[in-house]
Amino acid sequence: MRQVFLDTETTGLEVAKGDRIVEIGCIEMVNRRPSGRTLHHYVNPGRPSHPDALKVHGLADEFLAEKPPFEQVADEIAAFIAGAELVIHNAEFDVAFLDAEFERLGRSRVAELAGAVTDSLALARELYPGKGNSLDALCKRLEVDNSAREVHGALLDAGLLAEVYLRMTRGQKSLVIDAAGEAAGEAGLPMVDLSTFVLPVVEPSAEELAAHDAVLADLDKASGGKTLYRALEPA
Repeated sequence: MRQVFLDTETTGLEVAKGDRIVEIGCIEMVNRRPSGRTLHHYVNPGRPSHPDALKVHGLADEFLAEKPPFEQVADEIAAFIAGAELVIHNAEFDVAFLDAEFERLGRSRVAELAGAVTDSLALARELYPGKGNSLDALCKRLEVDNSAREVHGALLDAGLLAEVYLRMTRGQKSLVIDAAGEAAGEAGLPMVDLSTFVLPVVEPSAEELAAHDAVLADLDKASGGKTLYRALEPA
């Protein structure tokens, strides 16, 4: 299974109003392990960044003016993501910007290039409903070190996302995880048929039954006789 963790930085939030990509970072994993392949480009957007965006990514217009335009790195980006499952935090945002860049060049959209797109933000909201699910919040919750993240950087954020995603999905194939985080069967260890085990049944002693009845009596008294367990007692 080939996955590409992807992040972009942009001149602003309004792709429909002409905001452009200024940085893209990608990290490849194969079978949930880093392959060592990465892709990183700063991009000349041909327009200034919004002041609020500049505060986020810290990439000055003068710095970006010396970088290649998207058309010069489009082939490399398309080849890197081709056929892979893209994992992107708030995927709708990044995909919209990539699609706009590819469409300006008359090229295929992301959905036609990638094998699939997984939105890690949607996954986080399912796992942690009602909680903050920004990348920083997830790093803190899942104990991923993000101390180097003074400003947003596409390659750095792609790496943090990969760590967060692996921790959010760890054990999705098996409840038995080895030290490397892989399912036991995938690590080459023998699978155990749990149906072959016969578990002993230990009956309570008379003293334990009496103590249990005393606790239930106290609960019944405290609730004014409204405990539901009485309705389940055999006649």
